[in-house]
Amino acid sequence: MAHQSSDLTTSLTRQGQLNSANDARALYLKLFSGEMFKGFQNNAIARDLVMKRTLKNGKSLQFIYTGRTTAEYHTPGNAILGNSDGAPPVAEKTITIDDLLISSAFVYELDETLAHYELRGEISKKIGYALAEKYDRLIFRAIAKGARQASPITKANFVEPGGTQIQLTRSGVTNATAAYDSECLINGFYDAAAALDEKGISTEGRVGVLNPRQYYELIQAVGSNGLVNRDEQGDSLQKGNGIIEIAGIKIYKSMNIPFFGKYGTIYGTAGDTNPGVTSPGNVGSFIEAAAEDGRASVTGINNNYGNSTDFANSCGLIFQKEAAGVVEAIGPQVQVTSGDVSVVYQGDVILGRLAMGADFLNPAACVELLAGAAAGSTNNAAFGTTYPCLLYTSPSPRDRTRSRMPSSA
Repeated sequence: MAHQSSDLTTSLTRQGQLNSANDARALYLKLFSGEMFKGFQNNAIARDLVMKRTLKNGKSLQFIYTGRTTAEYHTPGNAILGNSDGAPPVAEKTITIDDLLISSAFVYELDETLAHYELRGEISKKIGYALAEKYDRLIFRAIAKGARQASPITKANFVEPGGTQIQLTRSGVTNATAAYDSECLINGFYDAAAALDEKGISTEGRVGVLNPRQYYELIQAVGSNGLVNRDEQGDSLQKGNGIIEIAGIKIYKSMNIPFFGKYGTIYGTAGDTNPGVTSPGNVGSFIEAAAEDGRASVTGINNNYGNSTDFANSCGLIFQKEAAGVVEAIGPQVQVTSGDVSVVYQGDVILGRLAMGADFLNPAACVELLAGAAAGSTNNAAFGTTYPCLLYTSPSPRDRTRSRMPSSA
């Protein structure tokens, strides 16, 4: 028995067709793609704060370091034959592409038809969020790694500066609670700026990334502790956007930075690895997520992003654009099943994918803020290819015994 007749037809207006031809869902796909990219771009802040390169026809990309050389006055009559020390020295850094990173969902066609909202758009945003979250976390972990490393330039008499760890502390605040102490944070920013200046790092592109609570602690300190915002002084407390920069370092907030072995925040009793914040309750399963194992031995990972224990006292990052590099073989994009597959399963698999790798580039441009333990201690030591780095403590300028001397590495 036939349910349809081709003898009596009507002209259809297919809203998903481009110029009333070809794929009846072409425009739906474009709408979804746009939603996915919007979700990714709105949540990935690290992508534009570091060096980004696109890789084709290869598995890794090399970055070249060139060290410094010297200058001297010419003696008349002497031949100029180049530096006898072979300077400037040259070294390299290789970033390898990790395996394909994916986020997907199956949309049953009937569910999509019955839904009173635009189903694909909502799903696409979540896919974009998931990719952006992973993207930022890998880059931030790479920067923390760089803060613990020396420069690859190790030629005698031409050693280049390495990374910096700054311990947040002041009189009466010595454990992890310093991570939320506005005075400690402000001192840490000024110490970081000084260290970057001393190491010859450009002032252009310097940024700091803190968690939301740290950011709002700084806002509450506007007008005190020498912290003045030139644009938002009057209503900074009301708007929640009162801090633009400290010591020329622009400040961002993110829930994707390593924070005492977690991502973004941690709740509990104050101690050496916990700043002692009470949970607001009903935070869900994705808040206070533990930093997963990101070592190269993990399937899919070809770089070394460390393990959760490597970030047991990490509580903020300050860096300049040259601190890290991200290499993309496949930028964030969308794939959707169609044709026979859609017919068989009566729906579509929506796939967001990305192929990238990240690592530190110039360790001198990396600064890691620590609280609750000394820089270079067991939980804050270098991982991956290990080099010693320059370590600081950041006491208050109000303390009588002020010391900003590097500790032994």
